[in-house]
Amino acid sequence: MKYLKASILVLLIVACKDQNTEPMTYEYTNNLINETSPYLLQHAHNPVNWNPWNDAILDKAKSEKKLLLISVGYSACHWCHVMEHESFEDSLVAQVMNKNFINIKVDREERPDVDRVYMGAVQLMTGSGGWPMNVIALPDGRPVWGGTYFKKDQWLSALKQISELYENQPEKLYDYADKLEQGIKSLDVVELNTETPHFDLAFVAKAIKNWSQNFDHAFGGLNHVPKFMMPNNYHFLLRYAYQTNDQALQEYVNTTLKKMAYGGVFDQVGGGFSRYSVDAKWHIPHFEKMLYDNGQLVSLYADAYLISQNNLYKEIIESTLNYVKKEMTLENGAFSSSLDADSKTSEGELEEGAFYVWTKDELESLLKDDFELFSTYYNINNYGLWENKKYVLIRKDDDETIIKKFNITKSKLHAKVNAWKTILNENRNNRSKPRLDDKTITSWNAIMLKGYIDAYRVIQNPDYLVAAKKNAEFLINSQLREDGGLNHTYKNGSSKINGYLEDYATTMDAFIALYENTLNDKWLNHANSLMHYTFDHFFDATSSMFYFTSNEDKSLVSRGIEYQDNVIPASNSIIANCLFKLAHYFDNEHYATTATTMLNNVKPEMLEYPSSYSNWFNLMLNYTRPYFEVAIVGQEARSKIAKLNKTYFPNKLIAGSISENNMPLLKNRYNPDATLIYVCVNKACKLPINEVDEAVKLLKK
Repeated sequence: MKYLKASILVLLIVACKDQNTEPMTYEYTNNLINETSPYLLQHAHNPVNWNPWNDAILDKAKSEKKLLLISVGYSACHWCHVMEHESFEDSLVAQVMNKNFINIKVDREERPDVDRVYMGAVQLMTGSGGWPMNVIALPDGRPVWGGTYFKKDQWLSALKQISELYENQPEKLYDYADKLEQGIKSLDVVELNTETPHFDLAFVAKAIKNWSQNFDHAFGGLNHVPKFMMPNNYHFLLRYAYQTNDQALQEYVNTTLKKMAYGGVFDQVGGGFSRYSVDAKWHIPHFEKMLYDNGQLVSLYADAYLISQNNLYKEIIESTLNYVKKEMTLENGAFSSSLDADSKTSEGELEEGAFYVWTKDELESLLKDDFELFSTYYNINNYGLWENKKYVLIRKDDDETIIKKFNITKSKLHAKVNAWKTILNENRNNRSKPRLDDKTITSWNAIMLKGYIDAYRVIQNPDYLVAAKKNAEFLINSQLREDGGLNHTYKNGSSKINGYLEDYATTMDAFIALYENTLNDKWLNHANSLMHYTFDHFFDATSSMFYFTSNEDKSLVSRGIEYQDNVIPASNSIIANCLFKLAHYFDNEHYATTATTMLNNVKPEMLEYPSSYSNWFNLMLNYTRPYFEVAIVGQEARSKIAKLNKTYFPNKLIAGSISENNMPLLKNRYNPDATLIYVCVNKACKLPINEVDEAVKLLKK
């Protein structure tokens, strides 16, 4: 990435001298009080004249020719809370902000379009990004300065200097805005690749070889900190290792999954994963728990369990979904967004991780005679010590090692572990809980819905299917509009904000998976309808890619095409994978051609940054090996699918029906006297068979 340089950037990072100005009493107007976003409501009583992002306030900035100050964060963000306390709650800081700027607070989860544009600008200006993100923009919305967290004196210095520059030499800011705008618009440009598409396993293998230079083989993940879990990375590597019988890569992926499960990044007491680890061994998390992490990790551990039958993975799935059910599921079947990193201490002060950490004295008092065994199991020692004599529970040894060391049976150890969790949960629930961001985001709900379906597919717990169906019905009944489009958020009975590409991509992906496990055509047809809508409102015919925002939305500095996978796969990579499947289901050549073209477009970048293209590599594998269409038709179709799902086959899709069906893969294949299985590749099918075991043999060939 090329970073723009400008003299003002150096000028603005200079910290100001001590401030002797006494704060003045003045009136202010904070316009966040009527918002539904928990993050915006957290700032509704700041002395800053905050406004939500909307057309009216943007027009006000233009008419008054005032600079925009755009501050972006989210409810579970620790450093967002710190900057709020240090700066936005301070009347002197508020004076400066209110006098010189139109101040806008943005919940990045509500408005990922705004976040993407200004995050791109900050990364161009500074070389890095994060939240809170603070940007100053011209009245027309084009950014001229930005960064992340600032201490109070740095913040005041920057605000005063940029205000003076705008007043005395505005042409400098406008010149810089012109250059920066060009940089922003170049970030997400994808050109049509006119070379003939060619995808082979050697290309994938070369990318993984490059990628593997950064593997941490001791603790898993990559060999740098902080460590993000990146579920789609390991989902792809898991598939590739299995399909190519790469034992070393399988061991690396399993090490990663085991160490994450053992680490403090996984809540050993209450279940569920935090967002990332600040250290190499997955010990100390950034304690916020995000719905999208947990949904994807359930899907990842489900496939890992299917392959390995490692009970640790099953426990992680069950514990995580139990956490989601208790803490993040609403009565209507929707899922909340996140739990805060901060919670109140016994003294009433907000502190990161306060809800999750323990002192040795607390644990000795609660566990009594079991403390010695517990302290070995969860490392109440230097290995598990965090700071201020507080511990974050972390495992180091597997159960077999503990069993041998303490001469205890497996059943007795498991009984004790369950008893410990009950004791600690009861105690912990008397503490002040982290704040819940209970707004519902369509894309994140679809990710969690997919997690439930994947868990059901592998474990066959009917409760998981019930939860998945209930959430899917919520999405259809509350988030799908009459015009066929989706809304992005839901809170207090109100569905709002026109959906982004991520909402359509993840929802289609989840609905396809729901169809494959229920055989209810409704979900597949909804996925197909959403794809039609996406072509109508997001498609860029020039590149054969999809814009992040709808053509019905007001244009920002850049419309943008999201194509690089991150913690959540890029919306374009999810769309391309969905197009590949829907092309098979509906015999749609346009879908097939578009998926191929999209993959070919990003191929030139995939070798250099393979970790940013893992979901694209997943699609590429579909072209390098036979991809199977498994059609199961007859009264016993569902039970046969359940049996087939006991074996890991990532290179297949399932179509099925218990009656006559005109879907291309099922047409004229129903027999009332038998349930038949058709194994096909590119519409060429083997003779129908009756037994799942025979189908498994064909798929393994």
